[in-house]
Amino acid sequence: MPAPFTTCPPPSAADTDLPPNRPTPETLAYSFTLPAASQSPFIARAATRTVLRAHALDDVTDAAVQVVSELAACACRFTPAAEVYVSLRYRDGDLRVILYDGHPRHLNPRLAAACESRRRAALRVLSCVVKSCRGDWGFGEVREPGGGTRMWAVLPRESARSYLYG
Repeated sequence: MPAPFTTCPPPSAADTDLPPNRPTPETLAYSFTLPAASQSPFIARAATRTVLRAHALDDVTDAAVQVVSELAACACRFTPAAEVYVSLRYRDGDLRVILYDGHPRHLNPRLAAACESRRRAALRVLSCVVKSCRGDWGFGEVREPGGGTRMWAVLPRESARSYLYG
C-alpha cells in the first residue's frame, strides 16, 4: 500500500501556465473592501499607488489616484452600509476603477433625481479628471443581490499618461 502523500505533488504540465513572477499591467486585477470611513479615501489612494507601481503603471498613477480618491470619498459619503468595495482592473489598454456602495436607488422619482444630482455634484472633480484623460465614467444601480450603487471610471492609459502635463 502506498504511503499517504505528505508533501506537495511535483509540478505538472498545467503548472507551466502560471503567470510570470513579476506583475505586468495585464495582470492587474485587485479588489478590496474598505470601511465607509473618512480615512478610506486615503487608504484607497495608498493602495492604488502601490498596485500601479507593482504593475509598471506609474505613468497613470496621478490620474488614477485622483479618480480612486474621488470615487471612494463619494462612496463613503453616500453609503448607509459599513463598507465600500473597490475594484481595479487593467484591460485592453484601459485602467478600470469601480466602487460599490450600499446606497439603494430611491423609489420616488423626485428623490431619485435629487439624489442623482447630489452624487453628480460630488463627482465634479472626477468628471474633469476623466474628461482630461479622454475616458468615461458613470454610476447606476447595482444589479447584484444586496443592491446599492456602482460608480465607475475608465482611464485609457495613452491619454492618462499626460494627465498632469496635457
